[in-house]
Formats: sequence, C-alpha cells, structure tokens
Amino acid sequence: MQVVVLAGGFGTRLRPWTYGIPKPILPMLDKTLLEHVVEVMPSDKVDEVIVAGGYKVEMIEQYFKENEVPFDVRIVTESEPLGTGGALGNCRDVISGTFACLNGDIISSLNMQSGIDLQQKNGGIGTLALWEVEDPTRFGIVGIDDNNRITQFKEKPKPEEVFSNLINAGSYLFKDDIFSYIPEGKCSLEREVFPVLAGENELNGYAFEGYFIDAGTPESWSSGVQACIANQRWKSGSRKGTNWHADSSVQIGKTCSVEHTMLAKKTQIEDSILSRCSLLDGVQVQEKSILNNTMVGRNSTIGKNCRLNNVVVDHDSVIPDGTVLDDVQWPLQ
Repeated sequence: MQVVVLAGGFGTRLRPWTYGIPKPILPMLDKTLLEHVVEVMPSDKVDEVIVAGGYKVEMIEQYFKENEVPFDVRIVTESEPLGTGGALGNCRDVISGTFACLNGDIISSLNMQSGIDLQQKNGGIGTLALWEVEDPTRFGIVGIDDNNRITQFKEKPKPEEVFSNLINAGSYLFKDDIFSYIPEGKCSLEREVFPVLAGENELNGYAFEGYFIDAGTPESWSSGVQACIANQRWKSGSRKGTNWHADSSVQIGKTCSVEHTMLAKKTQIEDSILSRCSLLDGVQVQEKSILNNTMVGRNSTIGKNCRLNNVVVDHDSVIPDGTVLDDVQWPLQ
C-alpha cells in the first residue's frame, strides 16, 4: 500500500529549527517526524511513502537516500501551497488503488489496521480516524451512525453549529476514486471534499483511544517526545527515568534534575534543571540554568544562570550567561 504524507507547510512554529531542517526530517528521539507519522500503518503493508511538500524537498529526498528506512520514499513537489486537497490531488498520477493519507505532524496511538478492516466491511471511498475532544470548534467535526458511516462533516464549526465531539484526526484511508472529487489546483479536503462525500454516504469513521498530538508547536513537540519515550518509540538508545538517552555519550551532572527530556548524542548538562526539553547532538547546558519546554538545536551552548521557557534555540547557537527568555525563537528576530 502507498502512503501519502501531507507535509506542505514551512514549519514556521518550530523555527529556527526548520530553517535548517525541514519538519518531516526533524529528529524526535532517533527517528524522523515522518517515520513516527507513518508508524500508525501496519509495517507489512507500507511499500512506498509519498511526501507531498514544497519546502526543502531536496533535503528530504537526500536524507532518505542516505538513511535506511523500511519503505521507499518519493517526493511530489508543490510549486505553490495547494491546501490539503490540492496537495493530495497533486499526487494523483503516482497513486493507484487503496492508499493511506496522513497529516505530517501527528504523533498518535492510532492503528490504521482498524481503518483498513472498516473500509473492507463498509465499502465507500474513504475512512477517517476520529478523536474525541471537549471543545471541537477548532477542528473538523464528524457525525457517525451506528454502522460507523459518516453522516456529517463540518470544518471548524461555530459553538451553535456543534453536533459532535468527534474530530477529524488527520489520518485517512482512501480509494483512488477520491481524485474525481478533487479539482486541479488549490483545494481543501476538509471544506470542499469531505462534506460532499459525507452527503453521498461514501465515508466511514472510527474513534481511537490513547494519545493524539499535533507536534507542530514547541509545547506539542514536547508532548510528542514524552509520548514517544513513554511508549518506547525508538530504535536505539534507552529510557532513563522519564528521559531518553541516545547513547552513553550523554553526560548529566549528579546534582542535575532532568525529566521528560530527549537527550541526543554528546549532550552535556551541568548542575541544571530541565523539564520537557529536546536537546539535539552536541548541546551543552552550563550550571545553574533552568530550561522548560525548550528545544535546543545541534551543537549549541546554554550559558550559566539562564532561564529559558518555551524557547526554540537555533543550531550552533550560544546563549550568553544570565539570559532570560520566554516564548521566543533564538536568535531574536
């Protein structure tokens, strides 16, 4: 089965990390974000992953040429942003049969085998994974009947328009018949395609439990890291308490407090406090610093007595001693 990963964004909320590394190949533990996204599929059913994107696609292509993954990777390039439907429609010439389509940010406990089974049982053009939330107004909401057929779809409803707490979880199974519903050019699956298919009784839906994280912001990135640590989603390295260590080159001072944190190779922390952080290769944190919900790029140094909260630090950066930062990207624009 082919898998389309919708990765057309620029990763602006994760800048400056994404200035140098496109979001699909950002490292979350020892895998790329794209690999974690594709893991919702049964591993024996994926033979090709098609990345629909337009930002630094040469880097994505080069990465997967140089690094071994259990599937082939093909890039379908957008010359301009096309929206979710347009990006998928742009892949119509390279897709055949039944395929999966996944939003490129999602870390979840979803098992797409459930969708495959439901599609085989119910038929139809598509099957959507669903997630239950308290406030669905920021999402696309779905109504389903007793046979798991979708009866309604409404993108970002007003409070008075809410008819369900089940939302679109950004993970789909489609027959290639869907391309007859997607026009050329810009198009939104959520606004232009799904409501029509729901009206024609061509969509199925199923809710899943566990965890569902859109890892596109610093805070949600940290939540994704925690979920991957808690659920052993790595190939190498080890869990130490609530943290993940890439290997024995990680060094943590005896008086440090570190929790829920990803520590890549050759990271060093001296007498500091870290919570919900992601440190890439070669990061050094000097003494008496406090980092919370902070992403630190490769080969960067955090000076003494720093206070960083919800900060994304660029690769090869030096944060001076005594720096206090909150909700910013470094270097400051």
